[in-house]
Order: sequence, then C-alpha cells, then structure tokens
Amino acid sequence: MKYIGAHVSTQGGVAATPALASGLGAKAFALFTRNPSRWKSPVIPDSEAALFRENCAKYGYVPDFILPHDSFLINLGSPDAQKLAMSRAAFLDEFRRCEQLGLTMLNFHPGSHLNLMEEDDCLKRIAESVNMTLADTSGVTAVIESTAGQGSNLGYRFEHLARIIELVDDKQRVGVCVDTCHSLAAGYDFTSPEAYEASWREFDDIIGFSYLRGMHLNDSRKGVGSKVDRHAPIGEGALGREFFTMLMRDKRMDGIPLILETPDELLWPAEIEWLSGQAAD
Repeated sequence: MKYIGAHVSTQGGVAATPALASGLGAKAFALFTRNPSRWKSPVIPDSEAALFRENCAKYGYVPDFILPHDSFLINLGSPDAQKLAMSRAAFLDEFRRCEQLGLTMLNFHPGSHLNLMEEDDCLKRIAESVNMTLADTSGVTAVIESTAGQGSNLGYRFEHLARIIELVDDKQRVGVCVDTCHSLAAGYDFTSPEAYEASWREFDDIIGFSYLRGMHLNDSRKGVGSKVDRHAPIGEGALGREFFTMLMRDKRMDGIPLILETPDELLWPAEIEWLSGQAAD
C-alpha cells in the first residue's frame, strides 16, 4: 500500500499538523518540529506534544508514516569547528523533539565539505555526528536524504549514502530518503522504463532497499545530471507523469511515507488523489 502525503505547515503549531494532512487526503505527512532557518527555537510545551500525539491518533497517523525534516542550517560535516558544534547541538535537539512527539524518524541533508576538506573525510565526520546523536537518544532513526549535488553538498551519489551507513554504528537506526527531483538532478535517469529499472537496480546494489525509509515526490524543472535542485509539480517537469505512474505501481515503495514537496501547495490534494489513483490501478 502507498502512503502518500505532503510536508505541511506548522504555522498553527505542531499539534495542528495531523488535521492539515488529513484535509489534504494524505495517508502520510512531513513537518518541521522547529524553525528550519534558525539555530535555536522555543521548546515544545509538553501540552502541545501531548495534543500532537492525540491528534495523530484521532486522524489515523502512526509514526511509521510521519517523516519530520531537520533545520536547513545544520551541516554535520562542516569543516568549521564552531559551525560543526552548533550543527551537532541542533541535530541533537531535533532528535529530542522527535522523542518528545513520539516520532521515530528524522530526515536530514547529510552535509557539505565547502571545498575545504576531502569528500571521504567529510562523510566520516557526518557519520561521526550521527553516531554521537544516536548514542544520546533512543527510538529515532536518522534518515539521510539524497541531494542534487549543488555546490559542495554531499549525498548526491548513492555511494555517499552507503558510505555514511557503513560508518554508522547502529545500522537499525539509519536509513535513506530518496528525493526524486534531487536524484534525477544528480544524474540518475528514471525517464524511461529501462532507465527506471537500471537506476533502482543501482540503488539496491549500492545501498539496498532495506534502508529505504521514505521518499520525497517532486518533479524536476531541470534535466538529468543538471545538479540543480528545482522542484516542479507532478507531471510538469523532466520526470513526467510516466515516472510517477511507474513509482506508484512499484511494490518496493509500499509501506513507507511518500511525501510531496512540490512548489504549489494548492495542487497537493489533486496530486495526492492522482498518485493514489495510479497506485490503485
């Protein structure tokens, strides 16, 4: 079964997000548990966290299909000692918020070397950061997001993700979220049935489907290998509707959160309905 949803706003507080997701017709959702553009955010009151858990139960959402996203400022591979310390502290705070809310996953961008260190040294630092956080928390899985390869960002090659997983001590608490726009931009072609199968075969050979914890469903305004992260509505970009039809009929993507981050929120109900229809055909 496909669990399709979207990244909903927390403007009304985290407790309001299950109702927002339900209003979209979503079976899954994503959220920020804190302001993604600030290093520090107010704590979540225990009453708000309790109401979030109550509303999740009310609207039928379980943690397996809720994929929170961390702050955009965090760089777990930073070559700058101060920024690394700030990133690690913020990442730990993100995990503790997930624990408080009863959530079991946190999606994050792996990090950037800023052209100041070797790629593998940066990947080792990212894994070290993850290990530190996992050691101080419990019950929350670190879900590494595939990236588009802009600038000095790592995570755009399946090998990058596999290397981080290799270096993480607790393999039960690490996984991957494939962003469809990012991976196309990074050079993985999904635009024909043959290319689709070849790219997923490569994913399985290098990482393994056992580590796939979720996906971000985005069409791409730019083509294969562009290294440009520009999301487009479903069917209005370089991936096209055929790709999403193949994806919705692919049993390997059953039972994980499939989250829209397409740019027009007004289209989300129609996109969820269309994707759900493809899965049901």
